[in-house]
Amino acid sequence: QVQLVESGGGLVQAGGSLRLSCAASGRTFSNNAMGWFRQVQGKEREFVTAINGIFSNTRYADSVKGRFTISRGDAKNTLYLQMNMLKPEDTAVYYCAARRLATATAEAEDYNYWGQGTQVTVSS
Repeated sequence: QVQLVESGGGLVQAGGSLRLSCAASGRTFSNNAMGWFRQVQGKEREFVTAINGIFSNTRYADSVKGRFTISRGDAKNTLYLQMNMLKPEDTAVYYCAARRLATATAEAEDYNYWGQGTQVTVSS
């Protein structure tokens, strides 16, 4: 059974940093696209960043470009999100997601597997 488990969320002051991790199990995702989305209660799930499965090309939402960095662990079944210069508007539940395909997209409906989410709260 495929599982994605996020960790690393928490409370941080504006301007601070957090590193989220996503551990995948049940299958190998080394050649699959993976990404991070976030959701504020009452709003649609929002794309944050994603990484391609083969060449590891990345894409970012404009709102996080230059502040967030997505990367894979050496074993390729771990995904990270380094978040710097955090802002109160980054407050959300952050979800790790994986596709059956290699191409990273910004559409939540393209992703087949999801974690349970981890809360990130940025205080002003």
